[in-house]
Amino acid sequence: MKAVLIPGDGIGPEISQSVKDITLAMNLDIEWVTYQAGAEYASQTKEVFEPGLVDAIKKYKWALKGPTATPIGTGFRSVNVALRQQFSTYANVRPIRSFNGIKSKYENIDLVMIRENTEDLYKGIEYMVNENIANGVKLITREASEKICRYAFEYAKINGRKKVTAIHKANIMKFTDGLFLEAYRDVAKDYPEIETQEVIIDNMCMQLVLRPETFDVLVAPNLYGDIVSDLCAGLVGGLGFAPSGNIGDEYRIYEAVHGSAPDIAGKNIANPSALLLAFALMLEALGKTKEANQLREALSQVVEEGQVLTPDIGGKATTTEFTQAIINHL
Repeated sequence: MKAVLIPGDGIGPEISQSVKDITLAMNLDIEWVTYQAGAEYASQTKEVFEPGLVDAIKKYKWALKGPTATPIGTGFRSVNVALRQQFSTYANVRPIRSFNGIKSKYENIDLVMIRENTEDLYKGIEYMVNENIANGVKLITREASEKICRYAFEYAKINGRKKVTAIHKANIMKFTDGLFLEAYRDVAKDYPEIETQEVIIDNMCMQLVLRPETFDVLVAPNLYGDIVSDLCAGLVGGLGFAPSGNIGDEYRIYEAVHGSAPDIAGKNIANPSALLLAFALMLEALGKTKEANQLREALSQVVEEGQVLTPDIGGKATTTEFTQAIINHL
């Protein structure tokens, strides 16, 4: 099969090479079709996407994406947001699991953050009222809210999860978050075997720090989901081990959650784990569960042994050496 690979900015090409090396080492029947996107490409061409990228995703339906930079305070549109809206990948799924060998304040964390991916403040509807007042529109629809909540409950059902927690601020945002919460309650009625819970966003952040082991599947509107998913990554040592899947009815785009790290780009010292774990999510969705588990296990073994680690996790190995160590365990 063919799938689109978007290396992205900064360290993206280096960690994308790790994916290609492991694809080859595992003899996977995946042919990567590479396209450029991001701030670096835009600085050279004035275009966010390389021509043909959108058509390629439409054709092949599967994509894996490295990190892309979004300059702060400019008119440059986020590649992530643009792709999610272009392909209606309404569910952002981020599994958060502890890794032995990674220093963290917590152990045995096993959460899944499921975030609505197409609307809320990230819809990008904002404008200047006058030169001193800017306004952004928080758009929440019943259709999108029900769809993401049903995805969360179905995910819990299929994966043997016991509880789905809705994150909201309906005590203040009575119409927008109120509508999301109403949709959550309506959908929950169809899943009586799954425990439900509703937690206000600020309290949710505190509870995750105090007792993260009490949560299972989390579902939230776009903005809260973005914030909480990074908080959850912090529980297991940071974004270096945080994969993500953007799931739609027709298209799937998997990615590393972390940034493009321009300060270490080109030095061959980036940690490819997040993108490799995103690749494992993709393999799983393709029905290659055995291969996905083999990749995760090999990665876990390398990290736990602690002999060949990249600098961000306490070692001195290059990206290439770290990748090769994983291949040696496969």
